[in-house]
Amino acid sequence: MNREEAVKRATALVEQMTVEEMASQLRFDAPAIERLGIPAYNWWNEGLHGVARAGTATVFPQAIGLGATFDEALLGQVAQAISVEARAKYNQAVRDGDRDIYKGLTLWSPNVNLFRDPRWGRGHETYGEDPYLISRLGVAFIHGLQGNGAYLRTAACAKHFAVHSGPEAERHHFDAQVSPKELWETYLPAFEACVTEGQAEAVMGAYNRTNGEPCCANTYLMEEVLRGKWGFQGHYVSDCWAVRDFHENHKVTASPEESVTLALSKGCDLNCGCTYQRILDAYEKGMLPLEQIKRSAIRLFTTRFLLGMFDETEYDAIPYTAVECRAHLDLAERAAAESVVLLKNDGLL
Repeated sequence: MNREEAVKRATALVEQMTVEEMASQLRFDAPAIERLGIPAYNWWNEGLHGVARAGTATVFPQAIGLGATFDEALLGQVAQAISVEARAKYNQAVRDGDRDIYKGLTLWSPNVNLFRDPRWGRGHETYGEDPYLISRLGVAFIHGLQGNGAYLRTAACAKHFAVHSGPEAERHHFDAQVSPKELWETYLPAFEACVTEGQAEAVMGAYNRTNGEPCCANTYLMEEVLRGKWGFQGHYVSDCWAVRDFHENHKVTASPEESVTLALSKGCDLNCGCTYQRILDAYEKGMLPLEQIKRSAIRLFTTRFLLGMFDETEYDAIPYTAVECRAHLDLAERAAAESVVLLKNDGLL
């Protein structure tokens, strides 16, 4: 299915919803709308080096190990295996009526942040410190996750946008001040490649502020760069509970309703967290236009149609036996072998 058709179908479906129903679909744990035949869907799933938190899965080397392979083709194969296992798990979960967290097709991976400050503590989730290497491996990983079929096999998400890799303890209130030169030469190349070459279906915003504005409501990054300069057409998701940080930590808003209004106005479509439960409050107070709620709902259902959630797809027959199958275990062993890096001790170690 192409995006034009998906947008058309998503628009027709959303137009049938009440404002309450639209608002409910902008939460990561979107409930069912039974009268429209829409099942519940939990958007939160992870796939950095295997399908996480949902039982048995093939475990590949952590992202920092995959980065050490310098092997784009291998990254694509690893991501393809992860996406096949995600489909296998999703297929079985649907058969079982299980719509719980970590069972979906929207994988919040890859992490294409730079790893240059060990105080961050999450460098193992990244491919390293070089913008070019991260770009190349990120694109390969996204292509592997999404595939080239009639539908997306899974939806990839480039995260965390942007200038995010400072000390972990400060992430909820930190303001990353960055020059245009450093921003464009260091922090944005991987995201640009993931969006323009990889065609990532989703982008996740960071917790911190960048040059004064929260990353999940950043005029320059989200409107001018991502959707303007790069032409991004997918959906934007907040990091988990990042919108709550607007009023609790960044102090750029004074209430949850103001935070909801700010985030949606800048194009943050999906909330991982609990703040979007206040969408109706903001709407009823006249703070939030209906069109902004509808815009985000259409973007999210466009992704669901692109994944074939309301159709029969070529992936429906993937059996649960694909999980941790022999071919995937062999690939994991190969990736582990390629990830090993030997350093020469010339007196510095």
